[in-house]
Amino acid sequence: MKKIVVLTGAGISAESGLKTFRDSDGLWEGFNIEDVATPEAWERNPALVQEFYNMRRKSVLEAQPNAAHYALARLEEKFDVTIITQNIDDLHERGGSTNVIHLHGVITRSQSSKNPNLTYPIDGWELKMDEVCELGSPLRAHVVWFGEAVPMIEKAAKICMKAELFILVGSSLAVYPAAGLVNYVPPGVVKYIIDLKIPFVSRDNTFIKMEEKATRGVPKLVNELLSEQ
Repeated sequence: MKKIVVLTGAGISAESGLKTFRDSDGLWEGFNIEDVATPEAWERNPALVQEFYNMRRKSVLEAQPNAAHYALARLEEKFDVTIITQNIDDLHERGGSTNVIHLHGVITRSQSSKNPNLTYPIDGWELKMDEVCELGSPLRAHVVWFGEAVPMIEKAAKICMKAELFILVGSSLAVYPAAGLVNYVPPGVVKYIIDLKIPFVSRDNTFIKMEEKATRGVPKLVNELLSEQ
């Protein structure tokens, strides 16, 4: 089956009611990112950081996949699909996609403060400060903070190198290294961008641009691709 690689960003989750990572005022849910999304913030005020991600997790669990998530899952009927997402929600999985790589972690899991490779499922939305990993270290949200390495980036780059069709949905291409993944797609591969605000993509004119929201553009493209098979 033809290999399709999809890179998704906050725009696809926004239509499920989840706030984008950075609003126009530079804040995330009213917080300075430096106060809730850095290792220094965790050292300085772990209770605040824990509470922030508990609230984000609650919002994620209350949200539902939208038409774009469901449409991407339908692609698996006739294609070999890998979704690489910058999002920390699990809406792709709940929408039916079976092969999802989370570049920045997934908020429904916790991780050890001492060893980021030790991760655990979270029962419900709340992660308490007295919950610890097997090493006795406090558990935190399984998300990649500013200043931390992106452990899945090399795997994602290798997958992009094998793409036979590439789709970018709802990403402003402002956060690196994720934004650089488009450069790993082989020359000549057909590439689509679906976004209400099409991001600037270097001098690459090979993208087919669909300037509309994900819940309209993605089902439309998926229907076209499936009908061609």
